Amino acid sequence: MARVLYIEDEKEIGSWVTEALTEKGHDVTWLRSGENLESYLSNIDMAILDIMLPGLDGFSIGKRIKKEIKDLPILMLSARSAVEDKIEGLSFADDYLTKPFHPEELAARVEVLLRRFQKSEDTIEIGHLSIQVKTMMIMNKKTGEEIKLTGKQYHLFHFFIRHLNQILTKEQLYEGVWGEPYIDGDKTLMVHIRYLREKMEQDPAKPRIIETIRGIGYRVKV
Repeated sequence: MARVLYIEDEKEIGSWVTEALTEKGHDVTWLRSGENLESYLSNIDMAILDIMLPGLDGFSIGKRIKKEIKDLPILMLSARSAVEDKIEGLSFADDYLTKPFHPEELAARVEVLLRRFQKSEDTIEIGHLSIQVKTMMIMNKKTGEEIKLTGKQYHLFHFFIRHLNQILTKEQLYEGVWGEPYIDGDKTLMVHIRYLREKMEQDPAKPRIIETIRGIGYRVKV
């Protein structure tokens, strides 16, 4: 069971989402806005946020929550399916689900996020790498050597780990790591991916850690 903070101003949607998650055994606190948000943050395991809200929107609330509790999983819900909205949401949140959605899909995504963050104090094993998520210390299990990342390499790989198993577009990665819109033809991301692969892959020419998803972007998966 998880303690879920759910912020949604639409009564009908809020009601059935709360009911669906409660049936799965979760303890759901449903708010209609982000008012008095801070009083709820000390006693939750994850947050589910609608974007269109009275007062502060879901993006602003989500960023505030992440600033307060970096390791709290956040799932964004929205009827807005534009790539720009998804990019903004995934720059801080851990998943983004577009309305309309089936309650079973929502419940499944909640479970995935909870499992991922329950392991946040543990080690993630990806191929020949062992990664301490809290410290982002990366060890090569075959050689016993630490792989040290610097600057944007660190931030880029940390973004992959935050969105483990998700296919991320170049736009999402650039916005999330550099904080700026991606300009088509810019080689910056590609160069940093190459540097990461040279440090992390056993064979950078045949990458198994950072996968290229042809025509879409990249993925790191366990």
